[in-house]
Amino acid sequence: MEGWRKPTAGLALVVATALTASCSGGSAATGNGTAAQPGQTTSATPAAPTIKISPVEGSAKVSPEKKVVVAAAGGTLDEVVVESGGQQVDGAFNADKTKWVSKGPLKPSQSYSVTAKSGPTTAASKFTTLKPERELAVVDVTPNAKGEKVGVGAPIIVTFNNAVTDKASVERALEVDAEKDVEGAWRWVSANQVIYRTAKYWPAHQKVTFTARINGVKGAKGMYGVKDYKTTINIGAKQIAKVDARKHMMYVYHDGKKVKTMRISAGMATTREYTTTSGVHLTMGKANPERMISPGRKKGDPGYYDVMINHAVRFSNSGEYVHAKNNVWAQGVRNVSHGCINSRPDQAKWFYDTMQRGDVVDIVGTNRELEWNNGWGFWQLSFAKWKKGSALES
Repeated sequence: MEGWRKPTAGLALVVATALTASCSGGSAATGNGTAAQPGQTTSATPAAPTIKISPVEGSAKVSPEKKVVVAAAGGTLDEVVVESGGQQVDGAFNADKTKWVSKGPLKPSQSYSVTAKSGPTTAASKFTTLKPERELAVVDVTPNAKGEKVGVGAPIIVTFNNAVTDKASVERALEVDAEKDVEGAWRWVSANQVIYRTAKYWPAHQKVTFTARINGVKGAKGMYGVKDYKTTINIGAKQIAKVDARKHMMYVYHDGKKVKTMRISAGMATTREYTTTSGVHLTMGKANPERMISPGRKKGDPGYYDVMINHAVRFSNSGEYVHAKNNVWAQGVRNVSHGCINSRPDQAKWFYDTMQRGDVVDIVGTNRELEWNNGWGFWQLSFAKWKKGSALES
């Protein structure tokens, strides 16, 4: 508040009563008890400070975005306490301690009390915040299964229960704190989903804490967060699989050391559908077995298949997996698959058992480029382009 307008009838104004010296025989008493002589004056006791509080006493349906402001005139503030449910609200004084302003949003549907002191003057106010028409909440954070370790390429995918229109306010409330710092940024991919990606791969073997401080944050008209969310994501080893579709080979590295060489067979590339995508992929999940059905075809159509495949690790949304296949005759020699990476059954099982969600699968040697929004193809965008999806990017 830059200044105070003329108080209205509802504005709480507390003024301490100034005490004056008593009179004797019609003359003001001096400090030594001698009566003041004609023409002499005595100094008046200074007026006590006054305190103003906003929101004023009895306010209801206060917006959580509103700041609590306490200001003193004629003195400095000695103490300001704002609390709700036994928890104090953080705030800060200005340089000369004549004003105190709360930090962060208030909580919806809560009662607040304010007490303040300036010299002999005290003041108090109680108010309540509004109940949201709709509540904003985090309903999912991926990848983050219980006990899971994720790869160094892993995104943080946050999904909300409702569409967010005030994306900037919500994004400001999202915090990522890594033990080993690395630059990163958020990108909104829909009205209710935002994704965090680092500029470079996460440093391996660390914990990352994600916090959504959305309690009281406005997400849209009539919609406010009602509960904060916090979780810890465990970054595991740095595991990168490098695939060369031209040479029909895959090499797997663990913390920089090559640990597996695999002969593979990639997509036959007779059509775009049967062409393996080149680019930086991330492992997204796995199943043993995985049911695979030819897309856009029904039973009896040319190219139709409906099969159960063992040890399948998915790395795109266009049906691409590293999986077991008994076509060992083609592995290391020819590309014969429908777009997947076929490998020897025992090596496919090793890959399945070893890889984490968010591990990197870097493929070269085909003429079909992975789209950045195909599965977790987020590393297909430069970081400069990625950041342009942030609501805070100017």
